[in-house]
Amino acid sequence: MRCSRNAASLILNTFVMKLYWVKTGRLIKKIFSGFVWDVPSIQRTVYLTFDDGPIPQATPWVLSVLKEHNIKATFFCIGDNIEKYPDTFRQVINDGHSIGNHTFNHLNGWSTDYNKYIENFEKCEASILKRTEPSAKLFRPPYGKINNKQAKELRKRGYKIIMWDVLSADFDQTITPQQCLANVINNVTSGSIIIFHDSIKASANLRYALPKTIEYLKENDFSFAVLT
Repeated sequence: MRCSRNAASLILNTFVMKLYWVKTGRLIKKIFSGFVWDVPSIQRTVYLTFDDGPIPQATPWVLSVLKEHNIKATFFCIGDNIEKYPDTFRQVINDGHSIGNHTFNHLNGWSTDYNKYIENFEKCEASILKRTEPSAKLFRPPYGKINNKQAKELRKRGYKIIMWDVLSADFDQTITPQQCLANVINNVTSGSIIIFHDSIKASANLRYALPKTIEYLKENDFSFAVLT
């Protein structure tokens, strides 16, 4: 099936009107194949990712949970938070986790001028490179919203645009912590990229769902890896 760019954008916009979807369907992955939605493998491997940090109110707690279970994850960091909380960012690095760019000011690519968006990406990149040399060029667009021109430029610079297979929706304060947990364990499969948020807004759901998610995954023989 062929699909025009306008039709594809309409499909994506319809899904996001919730303003999100929990499980990414095969049609979306096929249409937007230039993005990384999962990492297909015969191994039972999953990829925990955390957006919107680093902040001292949430990130150190996440790091302690990951350390307790000897798990490495990928953190998509906001540049402004890196600048405000460099010690917290340094803790993420020292614990051996992977780092990704999440723009400097958490910009919505659909409503941001191209030049401003790329400059904001570059500002975050500079904040990261000032403190570490990432092992991979990873970018996750805030809200999952990025247009074709922006994406083309970032890919030209060697960046992988990382989306998700499973969204915990921990940021959604209208759902219960139990629903947040169910969002993950009812949808996870081998190769899933899972999104949590190390943010104040997500904390209540995160603190309940993350440990229980890890316990469930380990009990069901999943292993954990970082994105590269």
